[in-house]
Amino acid sequence: MNLLAPHQFIQRGTARIQTEHLFSDRLVNLIYSDARERGTHLFRALTSARMSGLLGFLTYDTLLGSKLSGAGNFSRMLGIDLSECVDSPETLDTPRKVFERKIRYWTCRPVDEDPAVVASPADAKILVGSFARTSRLFLKEKFFSFQALLGERKSRWLNAFADGDFAIFRLTPDKYHYNHLPVSGEVVDIYDIPGTYYPCNPGAVMALSTPYSKNRRVVTVIDTNVPGGSGIGLVAMIEVVALMIGDIVQCYSEREYDDPKPLVPGMFVKKGRPKSLYRPGSSTDVLIFQKKRVEFSVDIVMNMFHPGVQTRFSEGFGRPLVETEVALRSEIGRKISRCIGENRDE
Repeated sequence: MNLLAPHQFIQRGTARIQTEHLFSDRLVNLIYSDARERGTHLFRALTSARMSGLLGFLTYDTLLGSKLSGAGNFSRMLGIDLSECVDSPETLDTPRKVFERKIRYWTCRPVDEDPAVVASPADAKILVGSFARTSRLFLKEKFFSFQALLGERKSRWLNAFADGDFAIFRLTPDKYHYNHLPVSGEVVDIYDIPGTYYPCNPGAVMALSTPYSKNRRVVTVIDTNVPGGSGIGLVAMIEVVALMIGDIVQCYSEREYDDPKPLVPGMFVKKGRPKSLYRPGSSTDVLIFQKKRVEFSVDIVMNMFHPGVQTRFSEGFGRPLVETEVALRSEIGRKISRCIGENRDE
């Protein structure tokens, strides 16, 4: 496939078709075409943790910083609105600081406090799907293997989320890179799965088989069927690293960015609050819901099959898949009413 073909998405609110400027697109194309053809050893080296960290350092701390001479040019190039930031734009004097910026999300990204509403965990581009073959949103395992994504030995969670639904959120370098909680509930498990550092560039994703379940990732399972919770059963939030992402820092804050804490089992977390931070690059969040617990927003589902949109997400699905750009903490779905007494782990 042509890794440099145009990639378009639909901007939510305006419903306009936009062509994405893919950051480091030619570098990714080089790694995923020339390097792969020359041998697996070189390809593995280029997508290793050490190389990913080096590329991130060169891009965000040295070469790009000196070329663009500060946050102003970097933010203009990527279309970043620095007026949303907590810190003064003058202090954001390197690309890394711009990337790891904090925003006044409590005013510029309002959240619906209705427990039935599931909020977007990030400023991102979203696709939704289902593991159930009977669902109209059933997608073949191209983005990830269900078992590998959660962990082959995690039988409790594999059983709990069987035939469930999922949402994939692709964060790009221009986006705010804190992840926020999509639901309220109690953390029942959090674990790290080691892996490689493939990019989330759409062309690279389609060039590989199940890339998101091969990358290093952090899995957090939240029980929302607790007092004060969202009441939609178990929800898995999976943070997936990518090329030039050096780390995922768990830093939950109940108010703004105050007193950040790592997540641990037994902790109650609130929808819309900061959960973690990617450092730095582009990356992916995946949410997994139990079967028939969530109905995704109509516009997101309809946009996926919008005709006349050029998308690199086309191979292996039988039809092109179109992303919708969503804002952090905006609604991406709602709770489906359930019968009283159903088991939360079924």
